[in-house]
Amino acid sequence: MSVPYDTEAYEPHESPESPEEHLARLLGRALNSFELPDDVIRQLDTALAHDSSLHSAHHSAGLHRETYRHTWLLADGSALTLWELVHNTLSGATQHEVYVDEEELRAATDRLPLPPALPDFELPALTPLWSPPGPRHAYVPDDSADHARRLLRRAENPDRPDAETAALLATAFAHQITQAFGRPCRAGRIGLGFALYEHAFLLRDGRELSLWEAEHTATPDGRHMCEVYCSEDAAREAMERRAAQVS
Repeated sequence: MSVPYDTEAYEPHESPESPEEHLARLLGRALNSFELPDDVIRQLDTALAHDSSLHSAHHSAGLHRETYRHTWLLADGSALTLWELVHNTLSGATQHEVYVDEEELRAATDRLPLPPALPDFELPALTPLWSPPGPRHAYVPDDSADHARRLLRRAENPDRPDAETAALLATAFAHQITQAFGRPCRAGRIGLGFALYEHAFLLRDGRELSLWEAEHTATPDGRHMCEVYCSEDAAREAMERRAAQVS
């Protein structure tokens, strides 16, 4: 992200930075990076993706102050945020500081010798302009790529997820299985059994991808059948069709 008041510190990059590169650049320019707890650095070593956003800014009488929120998605599915303070209020040169939580950031900001805020230039104090979404599921690191491969292998529907989806799932490192409830399947033959499960996967690049497994006995001979779809709607529609065919 570039800052119009310090183009040297935030030079644009031709290609996206990796989480490791972004962290190294942040710590390299922060005057107080040595104060960060060791356990925070160890957690950030497992980061899969990152995002930065402007949090607040103040510019007045030649002085400026900006705060930035840097968030990393970790390998366990959780998120960790560092707060960066950028200002020129001490020596006239732009300085960078980094903090673990908003209380530390607020205390550091309050110490800056800034004049009263001007309404035209001051954003609401410590009000995020944008908050990156966290993971939707409580993932468990496991042999998730193999789980995805076995799930797709037992799917009997001809419109099951394609090879491109299978390739993405080969990068999964954590997953969660939950039973999906909601609208019931239309009643069919007595004794039919239907169950719908969401298999949610966390990929190495931080993306989330879900497969929807419909298990049922709506077959001509009543045997158990597994179908897998890329969306919940597609899975539920397939269950409705199966029930109608054998009713």
